[in-house]
Amino acid sequence: MSAVLMTVTDAQVAAQQVMSRCDSLAEISETAGQLTRVYLSPEHLRANQQVGEWMRDAGMRVWQDSVGNICGRYEGVVPGAPALLLGSHLDTVRNAGRYDGMLGVLTAIETVRYLYQREIRLPVALEIVGFGDEEGTRFGITLLGSRGVTGTWPDGWLSRPDAEGITVAQALQSSGLDADAIAQAARPARDIIAYLELHIEQGPCLEQAGLALGVVTAINGARRLNCTFIGQAGHAGTVPMSQRQDALAAAAVWMAEAEQITKASDPYLVATFGTLQCLPGAANVIPGEVRLTLDIRGPEDNALDALLQRLLILAHDIAHLRGCDFTSDEYYRIAATGCDAQLQQRLSAAVEQVQGTTLLLPSGAGHDAIAIAERWPVGMLFVRCRGGISHHPDESVMMEDVALALQALLQTVLSYR
Repeated sequence: MSAVLMTVTDAQVAAQQVMSRCDSLAEISETAGQLTRVYLSPEHLRANQQVGEWMRDAGMRVWQDSVGNICGRYEGVVPGAPALLLGSHLDTVRNAGRYDGMLGVLTAIETVRYLYQREIRLPVALEIVGFGDEEGTRFGITLLGSRGVTGTWPDGWLSRPDAEGITVAQALQSSGLDADAIAQAARPARDIIAYLELHIEQGPCLEQAGLALGVVTAINGARRLNCTFIGQAGHAGTVPMSQRQDALAAAAVWMAEAEQITKASDPYLVATFGTLQCLPGAANVIPGEVRLTLDIRGPEDNALDALLQRLLILAHDIAHLRGCDFTSDEYYRIAATGCDAQLQQRLSAAVEQVQGTTLLLPSGAGHDAIAIAERWPVGMLFVRCRGGISHHPDESVMMEDVALALQALLQTVLSYR
């Protein structure tokens, strides 16, 4: 195997290619001077065309599937063998960075190109997918591309409209695709053995550890709630402090104590109060009602639910002590997604060989691997990003880190030899 491992020089050349292609894809945007590329837009289809050309140059057979994913296949020793699937997404948020998603697709292409140039075939085929929608920017529903591959589109998705009133079905038609044929994107379970996704970390842990690469253990589950404290509005000057039922004061105590409880629990559990609305909303009126949102996330569902229960009991207790009522409504829930233990071992062995050590960490952001894990084993390799910044034009990775990532990804693929 050592004869085909990527040298430092080869990795640097490949990393330069990846960085250059990230720059090229960043130019395919609906907004001048910014990167915005949403599902089934003309820019999405142009990006697919360009990525398809790069796949062909890497020796792959290329097709666009019925939900708009761009796909490529590099045959194994025996034609028709099950495939190891690599890739990530090509869509973006608005005013995005240029590495979220794209880095995973382009490093996968360079990995296949490396094998193709050396006429190396594996017992498994290699397939790459550039998923059409992971971010959910256009239609407000996520993972349309990866759920197309798993065949798990909910019935209502085709009628979901974007901001202009164009439905998913209409967008498919205008892109030359057939809404009645979306089931054709689904892959039989026997076709794929596992999925590997390389992605920027989108957080600060690798940078703080001084490491370029890390191996993902799980993708965080999440719970989101609309919460309300109801007290009694009153005159800001005439109601004594001892007689107030201040909904905002109750909410403030809850937020402060919830922060401390979460900090003292599992270091990978996080809680965020993202919105706050005070009613009636006047400077000289005691807030009688406060509406706020709670978002909590973590890599293990039992610990996440235990934290949520503790925070809700705390909210009720605080409200009671302050003469207020508290209600909550959970409007979003997604389970944590564990990465496959064997794939973690394969990735860790490769990372340790090229980096000397590795870091195991969960992902706080969602990925296409969430959908794929419902059908196949998944593994994820994280690459350090500067400042942990993502979903922002300042998103940045170092070419040296990408070179290490390419070496580790190739070695992981070769572990199937």
